[in-house]
Amino acid sequence: MGSINKDFLRVNITFTMVNPASRVPPQDIEMERALLGALMINPNAIFEVADTIGIDSFYSGKHRTIYDAMLSLYAKSEPIDIITVSSKLKERKQIADIGGAGYLSELAGEAASPGSASHYAKMVQTKFVLRALLDAAAKIGELGFQEDKDIEVILDEAQAAVFSVSNSPMLRTFTAIKDELAEAWERLERLQKHGSGIRGIPTGFPQLDNLLSGLQKSDLILLAARPSIGKTALALDIARQTAIKHGTSVGIFSLEMSSQQLVDRMLAAQAGVDAWRLRTGKISKDDEYDRLQAGIASLSEAPIYIDDKPSSTVLSMRSVARRLKMEKNLGLIIVDYLQLITPTYTRGSDSMVQQVTEISRALKTMARELDVPVLALSQLSREIEKRRGRPRLSDLRDSGSLEQDADVVMFIHRDDKMNENSDRPGIAEILIEKHRNGPVGKIDLRFDEKKTTFLSIDKNDFGDFTTEAKVGDEDAPF
Repeated sequence: MGSINKDFLRVNITFTMVNPASRVPPQDIEMERALLGALMINPNAIFEVADTIGIDSFYSGKHRTIYDAMLSLYAKSEPIDIITVSSKLKERKQIADIGGAGYLSELAGEAASPGSASHYAKMVQTKFVLRALLDAAAKIGELGFQEDKDIEVILDEAQAAVFSVSNSPMLRTFTAIKDELAEAWERLERLQKHGSGIRGIPTGFPQLDNLLSGLQKSDLILLAARPSIGKTALALDIARQTAIKHGTSVGIFSLEMSSQQLVDRMLAAQAGVDAWRLRTGKISKDDEYDRLQAGIASLSEAPIYIDDKPSSTVLSMRSVARRLKMEKNLGLIIVDYLQLITPTYTRGSDSMVQQVTEISRALKTMARELDVPVLALSQLSREIEKRRGRPRLSDLRDSGSLEQDADVVMFIHRDDKMNENSDRPGIAEILIEKHRNGPVGKIDLRFDEKKTTFLSIDKNDFGDFTTEAKVGDEDAPF
């Protein structure tokens, strides 16, 4: 018992020593004084710091009061000096709170280097970020006691607190156009050399990349079709090809299929073997074994991360995605599929339209927050089967918000699935029906049913189909 009490005392003593409440928060009063003094002496200094230094960046209460008065003058394009700041504080009846006009003169007189305002601001902001980190830690500590809340909501709020600190704005700088032009020229040379105009994440399909210029950061891209048309297959093709050939880190949230099923599909496509024979263990040819080994080697090096939790919410996805962003430099998120996501805030009694509206907006928010494209798969309504034609934006199931929130809307149309007498067997049309920042249009791909993969199609000048790209061929144009 005695040893236990000693251990308990040691824990208590250790806690007391490191308890943040017993310490003075990070601050540098002298640097705050230097910054305020520089702002009153240098009339242009406010332009360097106003967009990054906030009132709360200052630790001293009277310094926050002074800077608030300066921002008020700045907002009205009035000069900032001892007289104008003093007048503004008198107008607000706050001059006594900061120690009188003499304190302003003291600050201006102690300004060692009026031209170093940006340096002072950086130091002040650094201390503020450290204090914000302590505040985030305290908030997370309080969240740990909120047992009545859903655990996913608590985790999201905790991660958001840390994420907001890590994204706290520091000083922004302007770049001379000549520097940007030099970089633009290098980029153009690189694009000319590689024959590609892609600015976003490559999909692996040249025609699609030419139309979209790749998948753009912070975009919500919808890929919609009726069941068994190939939504998952196309999404996995994009994930596999951009990860293997371009090193893009891809996060896949699969709410319909297990991770093993997804891996089997990607392996069959990469190796160019029959997917059903692979799943049933009926591979027998030596060349197929060789291709499988090569496919396994390629996929094992691919930065693809799969979450196959069947009842995920956007909150839980965002939690995983944040971690992937920080640890694995996440470049693309794929969600399969949207209608299976569990709403976080809407109730089960709410309509499907309300639930999908919440989900689509949350996905768009996730894309913007993490600055990565989100490719979300979606079902289409049954109306298209009655019409037996190409999909339209009005066919998006359950909510008009899908069309509104998405930056790109793509449909997969296969005439051979709609019409028994189709003259385009195995041909899939990828229809770009909405493209917020570019053209709409369509491309043709060939769908290999056995290997569950899409293939690029080369067309000659007469529009006839020529040689297909071989699956797993490293030189194939996908």
